[in-house]
Amino acid sequence: MAFPQTPLDVRTELQIGGVWTDVTADVYTRDPITITRGSADEATSSEPSSCSLTLNNRAGRYSPRNPMSPYYGAIGRNTPIRVSVPGPESYLQLQGAPGSYARTPDAAALDITGDLDLRVEATADWYKAANQTLIGKWVSVGNQRSYMLRIEAGQLILNWSPDGTVAYFFAGQPLPMLPRRAALRATLDVNNGAGGCTMVLYWAPSLAGPWTQVGDTMTLTGVTSIYSGTAPLEVAPVQGTGWLPMAGQVHRAEVRSGIGGTVVASPDLRALAPGTTSWADTAGRTWTLTGAEISSRQYRFYGEVSSWPSRWDVSGKDVWVPVDASGPTRRMGQGKKALDSTLRRRIPSDPSLIAYWPMEDDSEATVAYSPVPGVAPLTLTGVELGADDSLGGASTVAKIGSPATLRGRVPRATTQGWQVEWVYNLPVLPALQTEIMRVSVAGSAMRTAVVYASTSGIRIEAQDSAGEVINFALYSNTQAIADFWGRWNRLAIYTSDNGGGSTRLYASWRDIAANSRYYATTNFSGVQGAVTEVSGAWGSATADMLLGHIAVFSIPAATGASSPPGSNIFAGADDGFNGETALARLTRLAAEEAAQVSLSVRGEDALTPSERLGPQRPAVFLDLVEEAADTDGGILYERRDVLGALEYRDRQSLYNQPVALDLDYLAPGEVPPPLEPTEDDQKLRNDVTVSRIGGSSARSVLESGPLSVQPPPVGVGPYDESVSLSLYSDNQPEPIAQWRRHLGTWDEARYPVISVWLHAAPHLIAAVLRMDIGDRLTITRLPSWLPPGLVDQLMRGYTEVLGVYEWGLAMNCSPARPWTVAVLEDPVIGRADTEGSQLASAVSASATSWSVAVNAGQLWFTTATRPAEFPFSVTCGGEEVTVTAITGTSSPQTFTVTRAANGITKAQAAGTPLSLTNPMRLAL
Repeated sequence: MAFPQTPLDVRTELQIGGVWTDVTADVYTRDPITITRGSADEATSSEPSSCSLTLNNRAGRYSPRNPMSPYYGAIGRNTPIRVSVPGPESYLQLQGAPGSYARTPDAAALDITGDLDLRVEATADWYKAANQTLIGKWVSVGNQRSYMLRIEAGQLILNWSPDGTVAYFFAGQPLPMLPRRAALRATLDVNNGAGGCTMVLYWAPSLAGPWTQVGDTMTLTGVTSIYSGTAPLEVAPVQGTGWLPMAGQVHRAEVRSGIGGTVVASPDLRALAPGTTSWADTAGRTWTLTGAEISSRQYRFYGEVSSWPSRWDVSGKDVWVPVDASGPTRRMGQGKKALDSTLRRRIPSDPSLIAYWPMEDDSEATVAYSPVPGVAPLTLTGVELGADDSLGGASTVAKIGSPATLRGRVPRATTQGWQVEWVYNLPVLPALQTEIMRVSVAGSAMRTAVVYASTSGIRIEAQDSAGEVINFALYSNTQAIADFWGRWNRLAIYTSDNGGGSTRLYASWRDIAANSRYYATTNFSGVQGAVTEVSGAWGSATADMLLGHIAVFSIPAATGASSPPGSNIFAGADDGFNGETALARLTRLAAEEAAQVSLSVRGEDALTPSERLGPQRPAVFLDLVEEAADTDGGILYERRDVLGALEYRDRQSLYNQPVALDLDYLAPGEVPPPLEPTEDDQKLRNDVTVSRIGGSSARSVLESGPLSVQPPPVGVGPYDESVSLSLYSDNQPEPIAQWRRHLGTWDEARYPVISVWLHAAPHLIAAVLRMDIGDRLTITRLPSWLPPGLVDQLMRGYTEVLGVYEWGLAMNCSPARPWTVAVLEDPVIGRADTEGSQLASAVSASATSWSVAVNAGQLWFTTATRPAEFPFSVTCGGEEVTVTAITGTSSPQTFTVTRAANGITKAQAAGTPLSLTNPMRLAL
């Protein structure tokens, strides 16, 4: 990149008629393009991104209602816009669709039958729920399966086939927290010399390594081989049944014959000219593209232009449109319609559903509406709608009076077999046999199925057209009876083919909270038939029973005496997905609302899942997304490289980050003024209360120290905070309160804005292009008037200015050190501090032997007992020293130190506190 000697190549494009159209020539250079992303503080949710620029409108092109404009009828409200700059290297852009891939024909060198080594370096959504293929020779049609590397929901998977038909796979290896750009690798040892085959998965920052193993080594009994098929080798294979190619950027890849062996394919996209459609790699493979492109563009903004205000001067010779584009959350924030309850949203998605009554109608309603076309409302008497909202998966449910009736006609299905299911809470179990619900059936010897309940048991009856009992079952298990009442349950009546011309009839109830299932079952001669009506007639024995979400499905259960219902659509949605992790909820919401927004996630592995949430109650989509982010404590922001997309970084992805941007205060352009540390109380919180919505609370208070609730001059006085979060259990508020108090009492200056001028420091362009919200940056070689050591910050947002010869970022930052958390057995951040230590006597500026008193907690370990723990760093009075030895088995102990580890050395008074420079801090 020749910038800044030549003008910065900023490209602006509008999506006009579905095609990205370059309008750079019409962007005025008199007004620089200004982009803002992220937030200005430590909020978990960011403000909508924005981009401002000015378009030349002398020809009237950007007046949407001008019929002479070539864009007439093609631009208007929320026209997509994107802004890009050239990056330092090219890449292969894949769309994540079946028609987007790179391919090289089959060749003898690619027909590897022995040991295999696959490697891919890409920029991708590693944790996307969909299955994404990366590289392989794999065609399902015609059984031409050989080998393939893919990812699915944060797992790395190697597939291979010994015969082209049978597909072995190595799954269940969750990826660790990866940067957006990373390399993945899989090796297969087809004969490990011990009668088996061995597979190992790896990741690395790039294809150059170093490689870190992912998960455990997996060994299978029996040697294997790989099919020598005719399939082409593809980057993002397209013919794996049910699998999509990856979406993102591929930088390079390798296929090796043998583990670490001969490279037989090596597509390296980094040096290709943008627009290349065919090339030969260093292994002699010729590649072609389909639905993909070689590009070097790095997108700094994707958004929407919501308005086109025409402006002109008094002469009429200068006509322009000031464009203010925004990210998707601006538009999403305009709508206030709450999403329906999880049951109301989930149940209609079942293809076998033929009738459904949510019974979430308001209290003044006299019938219960059905969202299924052609299904009449439920007719009701003595039923109070909108009576209760205690079930997590329902907005409200109805309460049964005494007496009360319910009746709903069901369109008759043409298929045999059915299921009727609903949620209920029976407050008292009747002493005598009492009807709970009945189902009318046509086309079967059984015309009615009825469920009864009493203290004697739960009874299911099959009745004929005269109301006579054909057969019945009474389930009298003590625990099953106890679980039928006094809690939220799902009750299902359903059938299955019992073989031999008979039908099995079931009544199954499931405790929603405990997820325990019981069933009573009987059988009768004849076919299953089809449902025509559901009904109930109740008296005083069932008074105050709550019920709702009556659904009818034209699907039988599988054959078998203990078969669960044919449809399991209620599962999870019945309690509002109570207990799912933040990332799981965000992933599910993104799938359910794919037409509204694209949402990707970063984080969550098997060892450190994101925070578990309480039930999803009806709310606006964006509020639900932000609720999950607030509870987990990560960062939600708009992506800059995908249209209409959000991304969530979970809390653990912010822990112990590597440095993404290392700035030098004394280097030109790297840290231009102003650099203004701020010592204020804007984020100070020393008294934090966290409440679980619908549950208990916990409080964390800093009782001592300079930022404690003690009045000045001992502390700063109370700075309190109280938040209510969607949490799964009452065990969560306490550690979350402690973590929030930890962040709120971190004793370090803030650097609200850190700037970098890329036109003066172009060597930083590549690093800045890789950075994103939440990444870590540092500043070295600070002036003497600032504290010693690094400025260590997380970038929470930024304002970017793109001009002809100007490219600058002003980054909004917050301290990174509070996010440095303990790693077991790590020599620096895995070391626990004492509860309180201080100098027992004064030391001079040159003294290397210090007497240290421990006034709280355990003594420091000595060189004699734990020599491997030395050296380590402690800080005393702002001076960091290296401790090389400790002697003494009682307080005070003698420390041998090397002075001025942070460039400071000074005399220290007796009583000066001393602590580890990097004390162990436990993660939430």
